[in-house]
Amino acid sequence: MTIRNLEGFFAPKSIAVIGPSRHDPAVTGHLLHALSAFAGKHSVHLIDLKAGDVPSEFSVAASVDDLAQGPDLAICLGASDDSPQLIAGLAARGTRAVLLLSPGFESWPEELLQRCREAARPTNLRMIGPGSLGVAVPALSLDTLLSAAKPLAGDVAFFARSGAVLNGTLSWAASHQTGFSGVVSLGARMDVDISDLIDYFAQDYRTRAILLHLENLSSPQKFISAARAAARSKPVIVIRSGRSLETVGTGRTHAGRLADPDLVYEAVFRRAGLLRVNDLDEMFEAVETLSRIRVPTCESLAVVANGRSLAALASDRLADLGAGLARLEPETVAAIAPFCRPARNPEGTIGARGKIVLKEDLPAADLKFAVSRILQDKGVDGLLTLHAGTAFTSLEDIGKAIAETADENRKHTGRRKALVTGLIGGDSTTRGPLDAAGIPCYSSPAEAVRSIMHLARDARARDFLMAVPPSMPADFTPDKAAARRIVDKALAENRSWLSPVEVAAVMAAYQIPLIGTELAGSAQEAEEIAKHFFRSARHCVVKLISPDLPFKSQIDGVRLGLESPQAVAAAAQQLLDQTRAMFPAANITGVSVHPMLEDRNGLELFLGLANTPVFGPVIVFGQGGTVVEDSGDVSLELPPLDLKLADALIGRIRISRLLGGTRARPSLDRAAIALTLVKLSQICVDIPEILELDINPLVARQGGVLALDARVTLGAPAEHRGRLGQSRLSIAPYPSEWEQTLSLRDGRKVFVRPIRPDDEDLLKAFFETVSPEDLRLRFFAPVRDFSHRFLAQLTQLDYARAMAFAAIDPETGNLLGAVRLHTDPDHQTGEYAVIVRSDLKGIGLGWALMQLIIRYAKADGIGTIKGEVLKENTSMLAMCEKLGFSVRTSRDDPGIADVTLPVAGLDADLDG
Repeated sequence: MTIRNLEGFFAPKSIAVIGPSRHDPAVTGHLLHALSAFAGKHSVHLIDLKAGDVPSEFSVAASVDDLAQGPDLAICLGASDDSPQLIAGLAARGTRAVLLLSPGFESWPEELLQRCREAARPTNLRMIGPGSLGVAVPALSLDTLLSAAKPLAGDVAFFARSGAVLNGTLSWAASHQTGFSGVVSLGARMDVDISDLIDYFAQDYRTRAILLHLENLSSPQKFISAARAAARSKPVIVIRSGRSLETVGTGRTHAGRLADPDLVYEAVFRRAGLLRVNDLDEMFEAVETLSRIRVPTCESLAVVANGRSLAALASDRLADLGAGLARLEPETVAAIAPFCRPARNPEGTIGARGKIVLKEDLPAADLKFAVSRILQDKGVDGLLTLHAGTAFTSLEDIGKAIAETADENRKHTGRRKALVTGLIGGDSTTRGPLDAAGIPCYSSPAEAVRSIMHLARDARARDFLMAVPPSMPADFTPDKAAARRIVDKALAENRSWLSPVEVAAVMAAYQIPLIGTELAGSAQEAEEIAKHFFRSARHCVVKLISPDLPFKSQIDGVRLGLESPQAVAAAAQQLLDQTRAMFPAANITGVSVHPMLEDRNGLELFLGLANTPVFGPVIVFGQGGTVVEDSGDVSLELPPLDLKLADALIGRIRISRLLGGTRARPSLDRAAIALTLVKLSQICVDIPEILELDINPLVARQGGVLALDARVTLGAPAEHRGRLGQSRLSIAPYPSEWEQTLSLRDGRKVFVRPIRPDDEDLLKAFFETVSPEDLRLRFFAPVRDFSHRFLAQLTQLDYARAMAFAAIDPETGNLLGAVRLHTDPDHQTGEYAVIVRSDLKGIGLGWALMQLIIRYAKADGIGTIKGEVLKENTSMLAMCEKLGFSVRTSRDDPGIADVTLPVAGLDADLDG
C-alpha cells in the first residue's frame, strides 16, 4: 500500500472504541485507562460497549450511525466475522484507520482477511491487525497499547511483530528513561506493513531513530526501498527472529545450498543501510546509543581509562571487532602527558595503539582538559572513556566532568564526535549528568565497546550508501543476444540444465574466462579430445556430467592429474561404469575433459547465483573447491552489483586476506575477481531464466582469474510486480531502456541516460561550468562546495522511487544538463528539478529534458509533478506555463511559485 491515511493511527482527532467486545472485560478496562489522557483532549466514543461506569471524558453511542461523522480511528473489539461489514460502514463514514486489537496474537482465515481488504479499498481505509497489541504516540497522549509498561515520550519509533518483544522493549525503555515517538504492534499485517511504517516515520520530525522487529517480509522491493530512504537520514535498527526454523540447503547447485535465508536477510539489511542486532541486549544498547548521538564517521577510535587493564580490555576488543585505533598527534600527546601514566609499549608513546591511561587520582578539572584535548585531535573520530571509582575521585564527579567536557567541546568545534562512557560499577545516580548530556553510558567495558561499535557500523552503513563506485571498464561489452539464444534453445527443449559446451558459451558471452573444456560421450571420445590438450598441457582432468548428479565431488566424479590420453580414456570409462552401477536411474550425459591448471599460487574461490523464494536472486561468494559447503567462509549480496559492492563482498570472507599476499605467497588479482562478480550480476539482470549458477572453482591468479568449472540451471523466474514493471530483482537495476538520443532546436543531438552512481565526477565538472546565479536559482541558495556527500545524494538513486536523466554531449562526453524527479512514498506525486549548462540556454535542452521527465512520470504511473521555482526565475516559469503547469504563489514564501502538472490526462507524445 502507501502511507496514505496513516495519520488516522498516529494523529487522530477522534477515536471510536467499538464492541461488543470478544475479549475479556479486563481488556476493555485496560484500553479505556490507556485512552483516558487522550480522551481529555479529543473526542473518544464508546459504541455498543459494556464498560461499567464510563468516565466523563468518554462519550457513549449505540452505533457508528449515531455519530455526526465517522471517527478518524476506529478500535474494533467485536466478533471477527462482523469485521468486513463494520469496516465497509466506517469507510463510508470517512474513517481513515481501523485497529483490530487483541491481547494476544490472532489468526484469521485468509478469506476473511481478504473481505476486510475489499471493504477498505474504495476509500483507502488503513488497517492494523488482527492480533495487534495496539499503537501509541506518547507526544499526543495517544495510547491504545495492551502492554505491561506505558511508553514515555521520546524520539524512537518502534515497530514489533511479536507481543513479547514489544512488552520486553517497553519495560526496558521505562527503566532506562528511553522514550518513543511512536509504537506499533503489527499483528497479522493484513494491510499496513513495516515498510509503510518506515516511510511514515522517516518523515516524522519527532523521530530520530527507527527500531524494528521482524520475522519475514512479503514485499522485499518495497521494504528495501523504504529502508534505504530512511537510513540516509536517521538510524534504522533491526532485530530478526525465527532463523532457527528456516530450511537451508534446498538448491540444485552449491549456490542454492549456500543461500541460507538468514544470510540473505543479512545481505538485505546491509544493502539497505540498516544496523542489525542479534539479541535484545544488543538492541537496547543500540537504541540507547543511536537515539542519543549519530556521527558522520567513526573509523579512528581512542580509548581513555584510569587503569591499564581497563584500557587493554577495551582496545583489544575493539581490535577484534575490526575497529581502527587512532594514533594521537604529537601536539595532543605533549598536552596530555602530565595527566597520564608512563607508557608501557615498545614505542614508549602515550596513545600508542589507541590507548591512553590516565592517573588514578586525576582531579575532575584535569580530566576535563585531557578528554577535551583528545576530542580536538583531528585523527580521532570517536572516544571511549572507561573509569572505575577510586578513593580520590567518585564516579559521579567523573561522569559530571565528562558531560561538561562534551557540551563545551560541541560548542567550540561544531563537529560532533562519538563519545561513549563506561562508569564501571556505576548506577543511575552516577550516570545522571551523562544522560542529560546525551552521552551513552554503561557499567561495563564490554557494553561500552559494543556501544561505540554501533556508532561505527551505522556510520559505515551510511557511507556505504553514499560511496561512489569506479566506472565499469569500457571494454566490457557482453554479448547478451548470444547468451539469450543459448538459453531460449534449452528452454524450448524443456531442459533445466545447460550442457558444459553451452555453459562455456554463456561464460564467453560475458567475458568470464573458463578453461577450455570439451564434452565426450564415451571413453574413446575423451581420449581423442585429450590428445589435443596434451599438446600444451602436462596433465588433464576428467569429470562426470549428469544433470541428475550435479555435485561431482560427492559421488567421486572427478579424476585429476591424468598424464596421457590413455589415462584419460581409462579414467572416463571408470567414471561412467561406477556411476551407472551406483546410480542406475541417473541420466548420464558423458564426461568433460580439460587441461589441468598448474598454478601453485592460485587461490580457489566460489562464485554463484542462487534463487531465493522471497528476495529472488542473490550472489554467493566464498572459498571454492571441494570445501565450498563445509568451510562456512561465504558471504552474500543482492544484485545488481557494481565494482564497489563486489569488492566489499570479497572483503567479507576470511580467505580474502590471502589475496593481498603473504611472505610465502604473491598478491593476487582482486580487481579481476570483483569484475567477474559484476559480470555474474549482469547475467542475472539480463537473463532472469538463469535461476542458479555455480562457478567452482574460480582460480584467482597474479594476473587475472580462470574458472575451471561452471554449471547453470534454468527455469521460469518468479517475478515480483514493481513500479517499473515485472522483475525478479529486489533492487531496481539501472533502467537501460530509458537511454535515448534527443534532437534539439538547433539540430544537434544529445545522448540522454539515467544518472548512475559513478557520475559524481561528471556532475562535479558540470556544476563548475554553471554560473553562480544559475546555481542559486536551482538550489535557492549560493552553492560553493560540491562535496562528496552533496554529489552522492544526486547520483545514488533508488530507481524504484526516483529518476534523474543526464544529457551528454556524444562527442566530448561532457554533461550538458540534467533533470530529476523524486516521488513521495505513495508514488503519486513527484517533485522535479532541472538545470542546464549556462552557455546552452535557448537551444531547447531544458524543454527537451522537461518533456522527457513528464513522459517518464506518465509511464511510471505518477499522477502529479510539482516543483518550486523562484519568482525571479522567469524563464523557468514561462516554460512551466507552456508545458501546462499551473502556477501559484507559495503559502510559505511569497518569493516562491508552486508549479503543478497533472500527468494522467496528458497525451503520450507530449509534443507541446
